[in-house]
Amino acid sequence: QVQLVESGGGLVQTGGSLRLSCAASGRTFSSYTMGWFRQAPGKEREFVAAISRSGSNIYYADSVKGRFTISRDNAKNTVYLVMNSLKPEDTAVYYCAEREKSYSITNSRASSYDYWGQGTQVTVSS
Repeated sequence: QVQLVESGGGLVQTGGSLRLSCAASGRTFSSYTMGWFRQAPGKEREFVAAISRSGSNIYYADSVKGRFTISRDNAKNTVYLVMNSLKPEDTAVYYCAEREKSYSITNSRASSYDYWGQGTQVTVSS
């Protein structure tokens, strides 16, 4: 049984920073691409960032490039998302996801991911 548990969300002011974590269990973590998505109220789920199995390949949405950093620690079965220079438009529920198939790292479709966490709320106040 795969489990992904996000943590680290919260309320932060514009320009602030947060670090999200996603702890995985139930499978060999290092065998899977990991991604972060977000969903704001009334909007579709949106790709944020992805990292390959070894961490050597990374891909970001244009909206977060230069502000967010994805990383992983395979020894701890954890993927991270460091978010800097946060803006009110970054407010959303953030989800981590795990992908089994070896798609290109630039494949940002939510449907290409197999397992999802329950999400963590990030709110950026203006």
